Amino acid sequence: MREKEIETALVKAVKARGGICPKWASPGFDGMPDRIVLLPGGHIGFAELKAPGEKPRPLQLSRHRLLRRLGFKVYVIDGKAQIPAVIDEVGGDNGFDKA
Repeated sequence: MREKEIETALVKAVKARGGICPKWASPGFDGMPDRIVLLPGGHIGFAELKAPGEKPRPLQLSRHRLLRRLGFKVYVIDGKAQIPAVIDEVGGDNGFDKA
């Protein structure tokens, strides 16, 4: 399975939960995660997509630590099976506010 297939599955799953998952380009600040997961209710997380078994580069790990120190959720996803749990964690119980 290729990284692009996992990325496509993430985008589709986030959309099915009422959110968006834009690709994030950060010119001049390399190493940032590939996608931002935005779910209803103001829920946000960052996703680094990898082919199965691949690991983030040292600069990417540094950026992940920075985002986590700032209070954001950051995930490394290397398989489609991880996607539902990531979306659940970013968005709460079902990805939607109960209000």
